[in-house]
Amino acid sequence: MFKLNPAQLEAVRHLDSPLLVLAGAGSGKTRVITQKIAWLVEDYGVKPGQIAAITFTNKAAKEMKERVGKLIGGRAEGLIVSTFHALGVRILRQEAGKLGLKPGFSILDAADTAALYQELAGNVDKLRLRALQSRVSLWKNQLVEPEAALAEAADDIESTAATLYAAYDRTLRAYQAVDFDDLIRLPVKLFGEHDEVAERWRSRLWHVLVDEYQDTNRGQYRLLRLLTRGRDSFTAVGDDDQSIYAWRGADSENLRLLKEDYPGLKVVKLEQNYRSTARILHAANTLIANNPKLFEKKLWSEHGQGEAIHVQNCRDGEHEAEWVVSRLSAHRFERRTNFSDYAILYRGNHQARAIEQQLRAQRIPYVISGGQSFFDRAEVKDITSYLRLLSNQDDDPAFIRAVTTPKRGIGGTTLEALGRAAGRRHQSLFAAIYAPGLDADLNVKQRAALREFGDFIKRMEARAAKEAAGAVLNDLVRAIGYESWLFESLEPREAESRWANVSDLVAWLEKKGVEESRNLLELAQSVALLSMLDQNDGEQDAVQLATLHAAKGLEFRHVFLVGVEEGLLPHRDSLEPGKLEEERRLMYVGITRAQASLTVSHCEKRKQGRELMLREPSRFIVEMGAEVASAVQQRNTVPEPDAARARASALRAMLAGKR
Repeated sequence: MFKLNPAQLEAVRHLDSPLLVLAGAGSGKTRVITQKIAWLVEDYGVKPGQIAAITFTNKAAKEMKERVGKLIGGRAEGLIVSTFHALGVRILRQEAGKLGLKPGFSILDAADTAALYQELAGNVDKLRLRALQSRVSLWKNQLVEPEAALAEAADDIESTAATLYAAYDRTLRAYQAVDFDDLIRLPVKLFGEHDEVAERWRSRLWHVLVDEYQDTNRGQYRLLRLLTRGRDSFTAVGDDDQSIYAWRGADSENLRLLKEDYPGLKVVKLEQNYRSTARILHAANTLIANNPKLFEKKLWSEHGQGEAIHVQNCRDGEHEAEWVVSRLSAHRFERRTNFSDYAILYRGNHQARAIEQQLRAQRIPYVISGGQSFFDRAEVKDITSYLRLLSNQDDDPAFIRAVTTPKRGIGGTTLEALGRAAGRRHQSLFAAIYAPGLDADLNVKQRAALREFGDFIKRMEARAAKEAAGAVLNDLVRAIGYESWLFESLEPREAESRWANVSDLVAWLEKKGVEESRNLLELAQSVALLSMLDQNDGEQDAVQLATLHAAKGLEFRHVFLVGVEEGLLPHRDSLEPGKLEEERRLMYVGITRAQASLTVSHCEKRKQGRELMLREPSRFIVEMGAEVASAVQQRNTVPEPDAARARASALRAMLAGKR
């Protein structure tokens, strides 16, 4: 506790009323949460199992648990440290019957839900379908039920979306499945309709801590209220200046609601920044002061003034990429830094292409945040479809993928006939395999192939419930001949890459089964929520490329913020007041990622489609203060990349000579 500053110490020890910790960027909020958990256990005598800490990513939950473990040792194992969605799964698995679900219900991932929407919507183009799906997702996050959505539809698009929502909801129930939005919506519905269930969970949790509170949506806020009602014992940690996820349902109004719903709310502000220099913080403070404030706060630091913020005017996007990469390379040789000390941040993914080309041309290693998830890879989804089917044989999307991968002589004609038979009997596809009278729909060969597959799944299910996870999974992968199928159907290099991913998945689940004493059936029930931690995460010496949204929560010694122009940042579709404020918060997040130096670049022209369009520097550069704004006015001539490269070569030669 001696490492805490006075505001942090106050936040840790406050228990008399609900607490909101306004934690500015780099102000040590994770330290406050972990120290508070340790203090509750060590000094206040609360049992670890009565504390829940809720984060927004599996990675953050894992790191938090590890940090608490260093403070209280093995007792940290009893803590509930999870995402909102993982907590929702925990509640639903235990209370499934109250909602007409079986405990082994399936969790559909993004690809499954997209395929289901496509099937239900028929011949709708992808752009319109995404809009309809997004509307349904927002309704779910706002706790609007299908009937209410239909009644409140304001136009034809909303009416179509509401009809689709109702059909989608019915189909999920038939599949004994839920989607990610349901993992919040259904626990809220459960607690609202069954007070005795809510009371049982409230009695289990003595204190709840919520990280990144500004990112909560209406459903998550409602779940927090239901979990803490009566005792109101919670700590919400967040920053209204970093609320940048309204587009996916986050509701910054939740901060205002805390003040209204909890008159006794205590607010503690963490304003000392442990990350950045004074110049960087001054620019961030000056910029964000242009937004209306619910809570006033001003970041400060003891790291000294630091380097001036550099603003660079470039000719066009290609020139910007060339200049940034050359400047980064020269800076690295001057300072003897690592590649991993640098980040290049941008508003949209499309901006990364030119930068990647330059990095490759100069042989600079890089990684991109927000790349394809391990669990989104086709080969991993193939194997996890079997796991989902072991857990829930009513999961039709998992059945279709598993029964057709690898190919085993069961094609579209067979599945179509099985689908008709299942539809008439109101059964899942798997159950229909064993339905009497199936010979009217399928011939002998088709029935035999389906029965063989069904019997195999049943045998594996019986083993999965009682044998070691690794042994069963290894046998399953061998039995379906997945490795040989990959090498028969793909080029050797791609087959090797995919097989390596399957081997990683099997080894990881085998290890997880041993560490958590869980069999394959238990692991399978939560497989849609699992995330494979990148083995190189944080270990590669590589430049980090990321969108501003993906960069939130990260920090780097040196940051290049590119494309800071009107139309890009702020985005041309976000110029109305509410959206402009969020764009400003996005810029604030970008600035506050930097520890020692910040370089901001913009272009005079940028390609839009096939045309080069004139661009203006973003208003946000001027809003960063007079010192930064003066750099925009000067419009200095850009040093040519050749000159920067020559300088870098000279530095290399000099360093080589010193060796």
